[in-house]
Amino acid sequence: MNDLTVSNIERQNVLNNRYAVDALQENLGFTGMLFEGEYRFTKKMVADFYEVEERTIERLLEDHGDELKYNGYVLSKGKQLKEFKLQFAPVINVGSKTTQLGLFNFRAVLNVGMLLTESEKAKQVRARILDIVISTINKRAGGGTKFINTRDIDFLPVAIEEDNYRKNFTSAVGKCVQGHKNFKYAQITDLIYQAVFKEKAREYRALLRLDRDDNVRRTLYAEVLRCISSFENGIGYAIEKEYRANGGEQLSFDRVRELITEQEQSPAMQPFIYDARTKMASRDVAFRDVFHNNIAGYLRAVTPEEFDRFIGDKSIDFDEIMELPENKEVLKRLKQADDEE
Repeated sequence: MNDLTVSNIERQNVLNNRYAVDALQENLGFTGMLFEGEYRFTKKMVADFYEVEERTIERLLEDHGDELKYNGYVLSKGKQLKEFKLQFAPVINVGSKTTQLGLFNFRAVLNVGMLLTESEKAKQVRARILDIVISTINKRAGGGTKFINTRDIDFLPVAIEEDNYRKNFTSAVGKCVQGHKNFKYAQITDLIYQAVFKEKAREYRALLRLDRDDNVRRTLYAEVLRCISSFENGIGYAIEKEYRANGGEQLSFDRVRELITEQEQSPAMQPFIYDARTKMASRDVAFRDVFHNNIAGYLRAVTPEEFDRFIGDKSIDFDEIMELPENKEVLKRLKQADDEE
């Protein structure tokens, strides 16, 4: 995880993870005033917590106002402020003529701590944030994140679909392309991986610290796997079509490389490739603490919905589901689909 004080994406990856935010609120014990379903904090309370002057918080609001508002800072006024003062007047100590009052929720309080560089307390909070975010994700993912992609309910149907397309692709390569079957398949697969997410299989393995027996495709997000399936299906079709047009003469590796480049640049594939690169770059930073330098330009914050999808109530226990009798044959097929990269 990068320095929270300089990376807006890293900050948002923390603040969009409600499971980590809840754990941090419990751990830090900073509760505030419960109002309209969440705890609220005044500027003075936040300044006291981080052991800084109120004007320091005011400067942050001037410099990072949009970000803090996005994460829960509000200017309370009108009826809302009136009700708030009725409940907490003795605590907040504001005059009856006050027409607006800045209030932070806990997400915004954490946001302040990620931006404050001159506060030792904020530095301690940032260290706590990094520890708790990592432990929360690991715990909710079942102890590790190598296969966190399989917790997505969309992964299994995409993996089954990909297995079918892959057989068409390997059949076309085996019959229609020059060279040793396994070697040429590995080379062509690497070209496709480079076209989709700009890494060879061994580079991807090294980044994710995969074991020798780990299947690369078992670690890919559903959208990445679907993109590769589409790419391989299209290339397999193009190879067979040209093979037949050539009267059964096998294609050279260089010609296959040209076909892959053409497909990478195809307008039909561009949306799928963009989506795959964005999902891989962004989710691997947030969930696996893995940075893909070659697709860094596609990095964005992971949404709250994605956290629910992979570590929340919408996520699944893949291994548990695959133990069901009706899925035994599917698991066997997936395990037999050995990596040949």
